[in-house]
Amino acid sequence: MLHRWDRLTFLHWSFEVDVVQRLLPRGLVVEEFQGAAWVGLVPFLMDVRIPGLPRLPWLLRFPETNVRTYVKGPSGESGVWFFSLDAARLATVVAARVSYRVPYFWSKMSVVETGAVKTYSTSRRLPGPRGAESKVVIDVGARYLPEELTEFDHFLTARWALYGTWGRRLLMARAEHPPWTLHRARALAWQGSLIEATGLPAPHGEPLVHWSPGVGVRIGYPHRV
Repeated sequence: MLHRWDRLTFLHWSFEVDVVQRLLPRGLVVEEFQGAAWVGLVPFLMDVRIPGLPRLPWLLRFPETNVRTYVKGPSGESGVWFFSLDAARLATVVAARVSYRVPYFWSKMSVVETGAVKTYSTSRRLPGPRGAESKVVIDVGARYLPEELTEFDHFLTARWALYGTWGRRLLMARAEHPPWTLHRARALAWQGSLIEATGLPAPHGEPLVHWSPGVGVRIGYPHRV
């Protein structure tokens, strides 16, 4: 599939490695940085394009929010593990659960922009736990120059594979896209329970925040690893 991930915000918190590892399937291990696991809350606008079919913005463009961490698979390849993905289109939720075996949820969502201030809202509908929600308000600042980005910035944002499971089988799909254009950003407000709904404890402290206007993405077919 071809995607466009627009107006995307990365919010990250550190967690103890053992706390995150216990929620991962067999075959995946936490990829640490600075001795910690990192969990991201990532809201954005998704635009799905299926080769050979006409564009249907009313169906295939919608807000999404995912809760994720960073892992290594059996071969040592880095990737993303999604604890949850909330999307505003029920058809997409059903299709993604069947094809890529990732935990999508149908939610009421919105993305509102007022200049540099971006507000993302999520309220889960189904499947449960119903009532899981998130509201994030950020203020976007200046763009990072490429030479200003650190190894840590890339660790939190530059990922080229995603993992899922089919029963006891571990699956992986590749994600190809250009380097992110990243901006400085700060959280004006954030609240909600999407992270706790995954089985993780509530995050502590202020999040690390990055913002990007977006990238085009090609998602490969999932295959067994």
